[in-house]
Amino acid sequence: MCYHYPINMPFWKNEKYIHRIFDISLVFKGIHSIIEIVGGFIVLFISQQFVINLVLSITREEISEDPKDLFSNYLITSAQNLSVNSQHFIAFYLLSHGLIKGFLVLNLFKEKLWAYPLAMISFSLFGIYQIFEFIHTGSLWLLVLTVFDISIIFLTWHEYKYMKKTGRKPTWNESAS
Repeated sequence: MCYHYPINMPFWKNEKYIHRIFDISLVFKGIHSIIEIVGGFIVLFISQQFVINLVLSITREEISEDPKDLFSNYLITSAQNLSVNSQHFIAFYLLSHGLIKGFLVLNLFKEKLWAYPLAMISFSLFGIYQIFEFIHTGSLWLLVLTVFDISIIFLTWHEYKYMKKTGRKPTWNESAS
């Protein structure tokens, strides 16, 4: 059996595996940016009545069983209080966030050296905003997303250092460095 890295070397010190994790995380980040862009357009063009009807259809069964259900009533109240300004802000946030991330991910895949520091700064700013929102909303999804973003920032930093040092990006096929 042939090993591509020394047995005594942990996988996290092997550039090939670090690079694979980086590329895979970029794919997920790219997919997330596409979802945000699509979501932004959907939010921009749906009506408040559509949102109310959707929430009512989703919560109907729960409300019929327990009319005081906190979560269902929260969703209904939120849908009824959704203003045009709030809807435009949500659409703007999703579209701008998705477009910026998509642009950065694309340029990281193209190995544009200038994109690495810009991505680290942008992802850090998004992370700070997500932490701020987490403090106010308690959304575990935001916390998970922030942890994922922090790991991508560290992987981006590592790839950037490697590329500055060697003048190239590690490949999936090379042996340990």
